Amino acid sequence: MNISDRSSRRRRSLDRGWHLATDEFEIGLSEFEFAIFHVAAAFERWQSDCLACCHGHSFSGTDTAVLHVIRMHERPKSISEIGRLLKRDDQANLQYGIRKLLKAGLIEKSTPAGSKKDVTYQVTKRGLQITNQYAEFRRELLVATAQSIAADVNFESVTLALNLMAAVYDQASCVAAIHRAPG
Repeated sequence: MNISDRSSRRRRSLDRGWHLATDEFEIGLSEFEFAIFHVAAAFERWQSDCLACCHGHSFSGTDTAVLHVIRMHERPKSISEIGRLLKRDDQANLQYGIRKLLKAGLIEKSTPAGSKKDVTYQVTKRGLQITNQYAEFRRELLVATAQSIAADVNFESVTLALNLMAAVYDQASCVAAIHRAPG
């Protein structure tokens, strides 16, 4: 029995009284959203705990993601690029994380002479060591376990579905923003 069969059977046996749902499709979507909460929380904890294994200090999962995005493709990134790559529009929170990473010596700021607008960030030598160690811990602790379920889970299909749902949520968010109740 594969994971989707088990999940479907489990879902039929649960109390399906979601206030968000009136039919089978809405129940499935509501349970999908609830699973996203679980995955997001577990992923946030994983990133934070794994970086703590490497650095010894506490950083949030978002801070960890910012560090990895800055290192991505081994080239400096601006705050707007970081936000775009993480699909985040809360620059103040991203800047707070960047300040923590700067203070820890994991990233550094570079500004072209005479420009305050073109600030970019890149990993330091220490940041490179820490992200390499993170990658090793990830392989050891996470990848092996994920490979054990690979027969039941097609990660490519799951990734495609999640990206499509992100687009659906983005579109719905735009429409909701237009119809926002006056505050």
